[in-house]
Amino acid sequence: MNALIAPPVKRREIFGWCCFDFANSAYTTIIITVVYAVYFAGVVAEGRPEAAAWWGFTLAGAQLVVLLISPLIGAMADLRANKKTLLAATAGLCSVATASLFFIGPGEVVPALVLVGLGTMAFYLSENICAGFLPEISTPENVGRISGYGWSFGYFGGLLSLVLALGMIEGLKWPVPRVFLMTGAFFALSALPTLLLLRERAVPRALPPGVGLLAASWGANLRSLRTLGEHRTLGLFFVALFFSTAGLTAVIAFASLFAGEVLHLTQKETIALFIVLQLAGVAGAWGFGLLQDKAGPKPALALSLVLWIAVCVAAYACTSKAVFYGIGVGAGVALGAFQSGGRAVVALFTPEGKSGEYFGFWGFFSKLAGVVGTPVFGSLAAGLGYRTAILVNAGFFAVGLAVLLPLRLRRPDKAE
Repeated sequence: MNALIAPPVKRREIFGWCCFDFANSAYTTIIITVVYAVYFAGVVAEGRPEAAAWWGFTLAGAQLVVLLISPLIGAMADLRANKKTLLAATAGLCSVATASLFFIGPGEVVPALVLVGLGTMAFYLSENICAGFLPEISTPENVGRISGYGWSFGYFGGLLSLVLALGMIEGLKWPVPRVFLMTGAFFALSALPTLLLLRERAVPRALPPGVGLLAASWGANLRSLRTLGEHRTLGLFFVALFFSTAGLTAVIAFASLFAGEVLHLTQKETIALFIVLQLAGVAGAWGFGLLQDKAGPKPALALSLVLWIAVCVAAYACTSKAVFYGIGVGAGVALGAFQSGGRAVVALFTPEGKSGEYFGFWGFFSKLAGVVGTPVFGSLAAGLGYRTAILVNAGFFAVGLAVLLPLRLRRPDKAE
């Protein structure tokens, strides 16, 4: 990573970078987690028992596409130094797909799942591309804090989108589909500061004579994979990331369905629950970012995984709405801590000039986890019930913790 960056990084650039977390959190909060997941199961799918499995496999399929193409797109972005262009394109696609859900009515399952799949693919690609700027705007001494700032902004964005949704549904008594129009507009408008303030610091690289962009990108991927194999610590960290994220993506995808099916929370109560979770996520991302810079990434990440295991076990045994709100606080803290910390570790190990590519690998392992975690949870929920599914889900975090604990996550110049 470049510790000395020319031109110097300004605070407004860091602010602009953080604004993208603020923007895209509306998609995961409203569409994937809180509102549309329930609307799809109850209204679009008309209460069919297969809805949970359809939902899980759609999200898994979207992530499968992303994991296959994200390292290649990252390498292309590095060669052409056009991360901002790709960021604008993917953010725009996600915004349009989200707003288009307004036009989907009861029984239109296939169009709904197509739009959710497109939106999810664009969301995850944009997340990877934006994360590729982190090594360019941070140093090893402050990467944890800056990553934590971004996730904290993200939780504020999710919180604001939830408050707007609650006001539209409960206060103004507007039809739920109008929330999806709002979410698409929220994403597009909130991403503008990122596109206006963040600088493209990468420098375009000349292609080898007679070699096209696609071939050069594949070659860069293959060389980086060989290099990745030489760094045992980073390779094993990606394994820990895979298992942990498998559990994480399942919780995000099915949390509101679990709340409704198991504890019978109303839509208003579910939104209130996730407002609490967003506030807890701010504390987790901010506090654990500081802990990571002071004590190192492994203690912060390990503590977050222990908390996730406790959250899953507690949710399995929970029978009270009040207790479930308390579990939501723990989940929010753990969510902010793990997501912020994992991104910062990858930034620490990213070689100069390869931020797009290495965060493409981050995206690869993260989305591979989603391909496994969401269909496993959805199938278990459909066949054995949500309580069994959440208990089994704790196993993903336990395996991730077991892989993480022996690692020595140090700066690249001291890496194994």
